[in-house]
Amino acid sequence: MQFFADADIKMSDDEFSLLRDLVYNYSGLYFTDDNRFLLERRLSPRLSHHRLSTFHEYYYYLRYDINRDQELSDIMDLLTTNETYFFRESFQLKAFTDEIIPELVRKKGAGSDRTLRIWSAGCSTGEEPYTIAILLLERPELAGWKIEIIGTDISQRVLHQARKGVYGNSSFRVTEPLYKSRYFHEQDGGYRVADRIRALVTFSRLNLYDQNRFLFLGKMDIIFCRNVIIYFDQHAKKRVIENFYSTLQPGGFLLLGHSESLMNITTAFKLRHFKNDMVYEKPHQNDGDQH
Repeated sequence: MQFFADADIKMSDDEFSLLRDLVYNYSGLYFTDDNRFLLERRLSPRLSHHRLSTFHEYYYYLRYDINRDQELSDIMDLLTTNETYFFRESFQLKAFTDEIIPELVRKKGAGSDRTLRIWSAGCSTGEEPYTIAILLLERPELAGWKIEIIGTDISQRVLHQARKGVYGNSSFRVTEPLYKSRYFHEQDGGYRVADRIRALVTFSRLNLYDQNRFLFLGKMDIIFCRNVIIYFDQHAKKRVIENFYSTLQPGGFLLLGHSESLMNITTAFKLRHFKNDMVYEKPHQNDGDQH
């Protein structure tokens, strides 16, 4: 059998349809016709890796090979974008620290529930969950509380980097020097997250399209899912948002990216207008507009 260099392997219309649908059914990521070249370019190296000569052969590998699950996991690293940095979208983080957290402390503290569970869905290389941990340690009213922050991503590669917790200068592009000196120390040519921050955060692989895995997470008070659902089509968005809704405690909050909204996806959430930002809240049963 003849094997070709990556650049020589072209994806036919049928192959594109088969692979696009397979990726979608696995992850919810949808590649439009305009993104065909992107899918071809990012998957081409896998054909050489497995000594395959056509994308059709690769499709069969992904469907039927004994190692298909590992391969699907691996290509998620190739197909997802993981650009992030510490303290991203500062106005939303200010609403989180100055308005949402005090509200939850009042509500939960009144019932002697001193636990806080926060999920960073699509956490990439870990800057977001570590940012959340830093901001929570800065809040004196949370002293003595049990804080649990869970970072999940579909990509094993970025999770490995998140667990390592060492970052270069590009991750600190908007970080105040005070935070950098207080919560990081130099290591391996970068900056390592302090152990007291790492202790608040756990990382695990989770496919947001896998409904069964949501059950293992338990209930959350706050979900951050920023700049993730933009990669899903309407059906996938609805499915993921419904899962977020069932995972949140009543009165819990969903924080999306600044360019994302739930318009035409669901009316189950209430849009809360805080001073610093607008976020979505899961209403209490029979909850009116009064707070």
